[in-house]
Amino acid sequence: MAETAHDLSTPLGQETLRRKRRFRLPFTGLQALAVLMGLFLATFAGFALFSDNPLGGEPMTRIAIRPLNPAEEKPAMAPAAGSEMSAKPAPKQATPSEQKTVTIIDGSSGTRHDVTISGEAPDKTAADAAPTMMAAIDQRLLEKSRYGMIPIAADGLKPFTAYAAEADRAKAAKMPVVAIVVGGLGVGAAKTADAIMKLPAAVTLAFTPYGSDPTKLAERARAQRHEILLQIPMEPFDYPDNDPGPQTLLTTLAPEQNLDRLYWHLSRFQGYAGIANFMGARFTVTDAVMQPIVREAAKRGLGYFDDGSAPRSVAPSLAAAQAMPFAKADLAVDAVPTAVEIDRALSKLEAMAKERGIAVGIASALPVSIERISVWTRALESHGIMLVPLTTAMLKSKSS
Repeated sequence: MAETAHDLSTPLGQETLRRKRRFRLPFTGLQALAVLMGLFLATFAGFALFSDNPLGGEPMTRIAIRPLNPAEEKPAMAPAAGSEMSAKPAPKQATPSEQKTVTIIDGSSGTRHDVTISGEAPDKTAADAAPTMMAAIDQRLLEKSRYGMIPIAADGLKPFTAYAAEADRAKAAKMPVVAIVVGGLGVGAAKTADAIMKLPAAVTLAFTPYGSDPTKLAERARAQRHEILLQIPMEPFDYPDNDPGPQTLLTTLAPEQNLDRLYWHLSRFQGYAGIANFMGARFTVTDAVMQPIVREAAKRGLGYFDDGSAPRSVAPSLAAAQAMPFAKADLAVDAVPTAVEIDRALSKLEAMAKERGIAVGIASALPVSIERISVWTRALESHGIMLVPLTTAMLKSKSS
């Protein structure tokens, strides 16, 4: 009754309005549509970001390809489900260098896709033409020092023989030979790279121990079959006004101090057949300081190259006393760094070789020097002279 009385006392239409408001949704239809669209876009974006299918659901056919045994007969390819596949005719006995084109036809759209399957083997001619890498660094020829690994003779093997460049020594014994050493490398990557790539492999390259990455440059030279030397900075007459660089060997130091500095230089990179002086006009003429250095290098199985800058150098006699492979430069090819003077010096080197059987020149890595030496070496053998690595010249000199 109370409910009926309430209904009778309520103004017409008011209760209906109140009930409609009670069940009204908290959002509009437009808002619901926006939310649904947002969910759809989020789902699509997630699929695009995290799906690893680059074809985006396009129809595709997978074909398993395995190497064929020449003794086996080629199996026929079965068409994949939902698609048609045809292969272009190919010889029954296919060789590895042949190519086969497979045409894949999508069964629903009719789209054709040509896929080339190549069985081409590597180009043997190109592989043979690549420069042969010189002998790798032999771990038996390394000894640990406070600065790193340094070379040592072991098991009857020496770095001089292990890292000498290949040469026809029988031919070299029968004709005049010339060796060229290009020094001062390692500091200045551009000039070092020019010397490595533009000079013939028979030209020996000498590296200073300085530079940001001497190991990388030395290995690049060896990869091009160049024989390499390590230049040891030694005291010049006008030191310290003329300073070869850090850890220079000095006449004022005790023998053990110079040997310690020598070990620092020897540890900078590996793969060299011998050492050479870098400057050192005062050091190389002083017997008391040179003797321990030459003796140590000989004990470690290295050769010694004197650049000829000090006429009174004691290196020749000290090396002979140690039965150490040795050579001394007969002239500096680019003492006057012009094309005309370099050509004149190279002609003089030829005359020396014909007269004495052996001649050794030294040069720096100046662009004009590299260019003139490169041109000169091309015609050298037609003049009856053989260009050889320094180690070959050393061995010929010792035998004669």
